[in-house]
Amino acid sequence: MAQCVQELFPGTKLAIGPIIEDGFYYDFDTPHRFVPEDLPKIEERMRGVIAGNHSFNHSVKPREEALRYFQERNENYKVEIIEGLAPAEEVSFYQHDTFTDLCRGPHALNTGEARHFHLLHFSGAYWRCDEKKPMLQRIYGTAWLTREELQAHLERLEEAKKRDHRKLGAQLGFFSIHEEIGGGLIHWHPKGALVRMLIEDLWKKRHLQEGYHMAYTPHVASEDVYKISGHLEAYSELMYGAMDVEGRPFRVKPMNCPGHIMIYKSNLHSYRELPFRLAELGAVYRFEKSGVLHGLLRVRGFTIDDAHIFLGLEHLGEELKKVLSLARDFLGMFGFKKIEIMLSTRPEKYVGRAEIWEQATQTLKSSLENLGLNYEVEEGGGAFYGPKIDIKIKDSLNRQWQCSTIQLDFNLPERFDVTYRGSDGKDHRAVMIHRALFGSLERFFGILIEHYGGAFPLWLAPVQVKVLAVNPQAAAYAEEVTRHLKVEDFRVEINAGHERISAKIRDATLEKVPILAIVGVKEAEGRTVTLRARDGTNLGNVSLHDLPISLRKLAAATQ
Repeated sequence: MAQCVQELFPGTKLAIGPIIEDGFYYDFDTPHRFVPEDLPKIEERMRGVIAGNHSFNHSVKPREEALRYFQERNENYKVEIIEGLAPAEEVSFYQHDTFTDLCRGPHALNTGEARHFHLLHFSGAYWRCDEKKPMLQRIYGTAWLTREELQAHLERLEEAKKRDHRKLGAQLGFFSIHEEIGGGLIHWHPKGALVRMLIEDLWKKRHLQEGYHMAYTPHVASEDVYKISGHLEAYSELMYGAMDVEGRPFRVKPMNCPGHIMIYKSNLHSYRELPFRLAELGAVYRFEKSGVLHGLLRVRGFTIDDAHIFLGLEHLGEELKKVLSLARDFLGMFGFKKIEIMLSTRPEKYVGRAEIWEQATQTLKSSLENLGLNYEVEEGGGAFYGPKIDIKIKDSLNRQWQCSTIQLDFNLPERFDVTYRGSDGKDHRAVMIHRALFGSLERFFGILIEHYGGAFPLWLAPVQVKVLAVNPQAAAYAEEVTRHLKVEDFRVEINAGHERISAKIRDATLEKVPILAIVGVKEAEGRTVTLRARDGTNLGNVSLHDLPISLRKLAAATQ
C-alpha cells in the first residue's frame, strides 16, 4: 500500500505502517488530500504489485548508513525513527519490486501471498500521537489468508456499523450528548436510565451479599488530597482546572479512592474487620480532548462501579480469588463468556518505591497462577500507583473490550498512612485493592448496546412487553392486560391506537421490544393473549392468569 500511495501521489513521505488487530494502517505526509475515490485506485495498483509475485528481500544496515539512505530520499520521519535507536544498533530493511522500507519482519515469501485484502477508510493522525507535531493522513486496511475469511470480516464490519451505539442510542431513546452543554457529558433518557437503574440495582444487591459496604463521596475535593494521592503529580493533564474556594484550590474528582480512604480512616479498624470493602457507583470527571471523545465509550463525566478493599497481606490471595470470581460472574450475566486476562506491570510514570511495585506484581502473578488462570503480561501497562489485572471480554461480533480491572496498591496506604490494629495490639500497614467490574457504567452500556444490537434480553429490556390491540373493540381488554402486567412488576407499554395491527407490530419490532402481546376480540372473549417474539416467532396463546408465569420463564431463559 505504501509503495502504491507514493507512486500515485508524488511527494508523499512515509511515517509508520504497523499491523493492528485484524488489519494494518500506514501514515502518510502527502500534498494530496485523500478522498474516498482514492481507495479503489490504490487497491487496483496494489493488485498489480501482488500479481508480480515480487520476493521480500531482507537486509541489515548499520545505523549511520540507514540514516544516509533516508536522508538522501528526504524521508524525514524515517530519519527521526532511526535517530531514536542506539548508536550501535543495526537497522532492518525489507525490499520488494522497486520499494524499500524499514521493517523488523518477518514477511511472507512474496507479494503474491497478499491477495485477499481491502482498504477500509482513512483518517487524520498526529505524528507520534502528539498534537504539536504534523497532522498526517492514515489509511486503514485488512488482509486475510482466504477470500472467505476476508468476506466474513467485511460482513462483521458492516454489522458493527449497524450496531453503532451512538446511532442506536438515539434511535431507541437511550441517551444523548449536547454540544451546548459540552461534549463527553451524557444525558440519560428514560429508557436508558431505566436499564442503568436495573444494572445498578443488580450491582448493589450482589455487593451487599458479598459483604461490601455502600459509600457516597463528594464530587469535589481540596487539591491537597490529590497532592497526597499523587494524582496531581501523575494525572494532572486529565484533571479539570482548580476552582478557588475561599482561597483553597479545589478539583472535581477524577477518582474515588481518596474519598474511600477518608471514610476508612474515620475509625480505627481491627484485623477482625478485614477485609473491609467499600463500594460506590461514583461519578468522576476527566478532561479528555474532543478528538478522542466517542459516544459512551470515551467521555468526560462517567460513573465508575468502584470498590476499594482494605486488608492485610495474609488476606490477599483469598480476596483476589473472590474479586476475580465476582468479576467473571457479573460479565457472564450479560452474555460475556469469552475473557482474556492481562497482568499489567509498572509504567514509566509511577509513584512509590520499585521494590514495593515488584512485591505487588509478584502477588498478583501468584494469585492468577494459584487459581490456574491463563494470562498475558502487558509490560508498563499498570496504573501509576500499582500493578493490575485487567479482564478483556469478547462481544457477539468477536470484538475485544477492556472491562474489569483489579489493581493492587501498596503506595496509597503509605501516602495516607492507612493502618489496622493487629492481633498483637500494634498498628500495621494495610494493603488496598482498587477494582471495577464494568469499568464505567457509560462505557459498559455502550458495549451492551453493540453486543445486543440494541435488542436487550427480556430480563434487561427497558420495555419488556408491548400490548397491541388488534382493533378498537379490543382496546379495553388491552388496557386490562397492561394493568395486570404492571401489577406483576413487568415493564410494559400499550398501543391501542387506530393503526393497523401490522403497523403496530412493525413499530414495536423497530423499538426492539422483546415480547409483543397481541389481543383482539377473540382473545378478549377467551381471556387469553397471543405472544409473539420480536424476531417474529409465534410463542403461542396464553391465558391471562398464566401470562406472568410464562413471561418469567422466558425472562429466566435469557439470563
